[in-house]
Amino acid sequence: MRSLKPLFVLIFLTVLSSGYSQKVYTAKDIQIIPKPNQLVLQPGSFEFSKNTVFVANTDFQKEISNALINKFEVAAGWRPVLGTKAPQSNFVQFKVDPNFRKEAYKVDVLNNTVTITAKGNAGFIYGLETIRQLLPVSIESSYAITSAKWQIPNVSITDEPRFQWRGLMLDLSRHFFDKNYILATIDRLAMHKMNVLHLHLVDDQGWRIEIKKYPKLTEVGAWRVDQENVSWNARLTTNPDEKGTYGGFFTQEELKEIVKYAAAKNIEVIPEIEMPAHVSSAIASYPELACFEQRIGVPSGGVWPITDIYCAGKESTFEFLQNVLDEVMTIFPSKYIHIGGDEATKTNWLKCPHCQKRMKDNGLKNVDELQSYFVKRIEKYINSKGKKVIGWDEIVEGGLAPEATVMSWRGTKGGIEAADQGHDVIMTPESHCYFNFYQGPQNEEPLAFDGYTPLSKVYEFDPVVPTMSLIEANHVLGGQANLWAEHLSAPKDSEYMIFPRLAAMAEVLWSSKESRNWNDFTTRLAPLLKRYDYLGINYAKSAYLVTASSTADLAKKQINVALKNEFPNPDIRYVIGDKNMDHHALKYVNPIEFKETTLLKASLFQDDKPVGKTFTDTIVFHKAVAQKVKYLTPYNENYKGNGPYTLTNTIRGSKNFHDGQWQAWLVNDMELVIDFEKQESVEQVILGTLESQGSGVNFPVKVKVLVSNDGINYKEVGKISRPYAPNVTSELKDFKINFAKTNTRFVKVIAYNLKKSPKGESSWLFVDEILVN
Repeated sequence: MRSLKPLFVLIFLTVLSSGYSQKVYTAKDIQIIPKPNQLVLQPGSFEFSKNTVFVANTDFQKEISNALINKFEVAAGWRPVLGTKAPQSNFVQFKVDPNFRKEAYKVDVLNNTVTITAKGNAGFIYGLETIRQLLPVSIESSYAITSAKWQIPNVSITDEPRFQWRGLMLDLSRHFFDKNYILATIDRLAMHKMNVLHLHLVDDQGWRIEIKKYPKLTEVGAWRVDQENVSWNARLTTNPDEKGTYGGFFTQEELKEIVKYAAAKNIEVIPEIEMPAHVSSAIASYPELACFEQRIGVPSGGVWPITDIYCAGKESTFEFLQNVLDEVMTIFPSKYIHIGGDEATKTNWLKCPHCQKRMKDNGLKNVDELQSYFVKRIEKYINSKGKKVIGWDEIVEGGLAPEATVMSWRGTKGGIEAADQGHDVIMTPESHCYFNFYQGPQNEEPLAFDGYTPLSKVYEFDPVVPTMSLIEANHVLGGQANLWAEHLSAPKDSEYMIFPRLAAMAEVLWSSKESRNWNDFTTRLAPLLKRYDYLGINYAKSAYLVTASSTADLAKKQINVALKNEFPNPDIRYVIGDKNMDHHALKYVNPIEFKETTLLKASLFQDDKPVGKTFTDTIVFHKAVAQKVKYLTPYNENYKGNGPYTLTNTIRGSKNFHDGQWQAWLVNDMELVIDFEKQESVEQVILGTLESQGSGVNFPVKVKVLVSNDGINYKEVGKISRPYAPNVTSELKDFKINFAKTNTRFVKVIAYNLKKSPKGESSWLFVDEILVN
């Protein structure tokens, strides 16, 4: 018997190496986003190796196979075989089934074979993307991972999208992003099974597409005066004689390359050529396009109201637009051309003799009907070229063009109205789909548009409104995320706003409504974020952030701090004082009570380890807490905080000036008195303020502190001045006034408002707390 032992060991090791060492998969191991419609897990797995053959019989199959083969070459250190004939085992094959829908696919994984069944290219792409997500996340690595097992579980997946339109819009006008970033974005859209890239190529601040018949559109309209050191909406009007140097544009050849690359990923590129408004860049190039041929510069920042628009009365306007569209349509083979149609302020049309004649000749009652005439005429031209028009929901006003598709952004009302009239609709309400909004607490986030769309809110989106009839619902093509770029100047900024919210949008638009579950999604998100890490995507970790909300019990001079997180049933832990989070953290259950100045740190924990950024805040108690404040100049009724104790409740306002903790003065200076009711020894006053110049909010230019024991006769004890300075960010600042220790009952604080911004607009002064020490 002893002589058989080495043989037994050899057989045992051979059995292990031949398959018994394979991982046993459970449902939790399959973490695909967007979630497939049907998935059946079976025993066993398929292992990729250098001998695995990708059987490809068309050029397209070879192309998409090579995309995954190239990943193996980098991450595994070897390259599977690309062939045209299947061996007996260890191969991936494509099977055509004409009965499948266009984007549907089926993946069958067995021990020795992987089969992707689809009608054609679109399904094969998505089948391979699913296999990619079945593989270890390290398949995305840019260097060899020798320890990885390149196995996928034996599964049968049957899948297809819920909606045919699954889009992302990139605003390239406010800030220009080059071809390489667009190509990278296309790769990432395909990875998430998205199929539309909407390029916003024209707006007031830049014309981004070469039009050979009108060279000034890019010679002039693609460039603006560089005011990037000033907040977007605080930028000054551009002198038309000053040459622009900031911008860029795509040549027609570059756009054709983008379109071709996208088509190979089943992504349709939709161009947007704005009209009749958002066209200052065109009017700066060709003033004759405007009603009064006014000379303007390409705006460097925000424009409101938008009065420099195309003249709807001149035939030359339509000749120009038709010539532009002719060139656009030679570049983009897309079914649709987006013509904008939003936010036109038509005051010039009311005064323009050309527009008034047009209205009279066509029996148009008002300028809304004139815009409808404009859109219908453009639509008729685009239809004559075999294409369809999309417009923002403003095109519903004054009468909808016969075959137009409506992109509903001001909520869903415009989309519902259009669907009721029998028009196709793409839902993109800003409440859920605007990725230029904040996705986490403003204090922790880069500057964004003043709105809040966290990951969980994106996931709540549904393009079909519950009140819709079945007929109306059938007109909903799908939905789209929109990323406006006022505050985005680099690709990394754009990525941060897109990811991971795009993953939530992808699942909303692909997966069946019944299969969607936020708790389940968050568990599948973690490995996707690891893929982002390998791919070098600068994604936001905002969903991991712990946020705090405070309430004050002034009678007890106590603050109660509640902690929360975006994830369901989060494991939040905290420490009080400067302790180590790993070893001293307490599990958060109920609001934490504070009665003295304290450092609070908190974090989301996963697997008993802190994840994401640690929340840190110092709750500061001072001598003015819960003391009466007498306002010598009243605060504005629109920003009155939470009452007369707002400035002495210890709760600090955030960069979100709508958070209920701010009091504000418009143009007026702030002047108030704090009454201690008895003498106190004081030597410092701190004034908490906010600056957000794009919203017209500026720091005070001077702060003065005075003291008194009778409330009548005051003596100045300190002041601080700060001249106005351009500030592109949103910023919190404490103005600290130190002075010799003084016994006093009354403290008067005066903060001097800027009054008028350099742009000539009325200035806001925001204050959140006055600390007296």
